[in-house]
Amino acid sequence: MTHKLYGGPLSLYSGKARAYLDWKGVDYEEILSSTEVYKDIILPRVGRPVIPVMVTDDDETLQDTTLIIDHFEEKLGGQSVYPDTPKQRLVALLMEVFGDEWLVIPAMHYRWNYNEEWVYGEFGAVAAPEASKEEQLVIGRERGQNFKGFCPILGINEQTIPAIEASYEELLADLDAHFTAHDFLLGSRPSIGDYGLIGPLYAHLYRDPASGEIMKRLAPRVAAWVERMVDVKTPLSGDFLPDDEVPATLIPVLERMMLEQMPFLQTTANMFAAWVDANPDTDIPRAVGMAEFTVEGVTGQRMAPPFSLWMLARALGFYENLGEKDKQAVDGMLSSTAGVEAFQQFAAGPQLLFENFRLRLA
Repeated sequence: MTHKLYGGPLSLYSGKARAYLDWKGVDYEEILSSTEVYKDIILPRVGRPVIPVMVTDDDETLQDTTLIIDHFEEKLGGQSVYPDTPKQRLVALLMEVFGDEWLVIPAMHYRWNYNEEWVYGEFGAVAAPEASKEEQLVIGRERGQNFKGFCPILGINEQTIPAIEASYEELLADLDAHFTAHDFLLGSRPSIGDYGLIGPLYAHLYRDPASGEIMKRLAPRVAAWVERMVDVKTPLSGDFLPDDEVPATLIPVLERMMLEQMPFLQTTANMFAAWVDANPDTDIPRAVGMAEFTVEGVTGQRMAPPFSLWMLARALGFYENLGEKDKQAVDGMLSSTAGVEAFQQFAAGPQLLFENFRLRLA
C-alpha cells in the first residue's frame, strides 16, 4: 500500500504537506478531496471535513501538516527540516507558526477579494472532476461560499483590508530582500519555517492568478522561492548556514510576527484560560471568542483559536528548555528584534495536546 495524501491544489495546508513530502522523497499518491472522498474516507477516519489527511502505507491516519511532517521526520530520518542548533531551530519553529496561523489573513483576503470567480471554478473541479465546467461552477459557488464566509471572523473587513495589504506588501519586500542572498530561510536547505510559509504563499498568494500577479510583480524572488519549494529538483539536499547563523534579513520578518501576531496570541491565551475555568469538562471549540488584533496601526477583531496556542507551544517549549549557554545565544539574537518581549514573557496558561484529530487539555 502506498502512502495516500487526500488534499487539493486550492488547499493551503495541502500545499505545505505536498512540498515537504516531495523534498523528503516520500513515495505517495495525492488524491483529490472530492465529495465522495470526504464521504468515504475523510469523515469516517477523522470525523470532520478537513484536509489534508494522510493515510500511511500501514493504514495509519494522520491529520494536521505538522504531525504529517513529524511522522516522516521520525520514520525516515536523514536530512531534516529541523535545524540542530538553537537560534536556527527557534526561528524555524516561529516562522512555522507565523505562516500557518497568521498569514492565513492575507491569504484569505486576496483569495476572496481578488480571485473569487476563478476560485469557484477550482472548487467545483475538485468536488466534481467529471462534471461540465458549468456544473462545476455551480457546485463550486455553493461549496466556496462556506470558505468565503470565514473572512469576517478572520478580521478581514473594509476597515482592516488596507492595513492587511500594506503589511503583506511590506512582508513581501522583506522576504524578497532575504531571498536575494539565500535560497531558503536558513540556507540552501528548507526548514520547518519554510514549510509554514509555503502554505499561504503558494496555494493562495502565488497560485491564485490575481494575487500571483501581485507577488511576481512586487517580489519576484519570493515567487522564485515558491517555485523552488513546490517543484523540488533535488530531494534531501542542501545545508543550513554554518555556526547557527540567522541572517539579519530575517529580523524584519521576525519583528512583524512579534508586533502583529504575538500580542494577539497572548490575548487568545488569556481568553482560553478564562474559558477553561468556566468550561472544565467541555470539548475545546475552534475559537473561544473574538479577540483584538492590530496591523499597521489598525485594530480589528478576529476569532481566537486555541489551535494557534498549540502551535506556539512548540516554539515556547523549545525556548524554555534551552540550557543557559544556548539561551544566552538565542536572547542575544532576539535582542535586536522589536517586540520580542511578547514572546520571551509569554504567559501560556493551560497546556494543550493534539490527539485523535482533536485538541484536548494536557
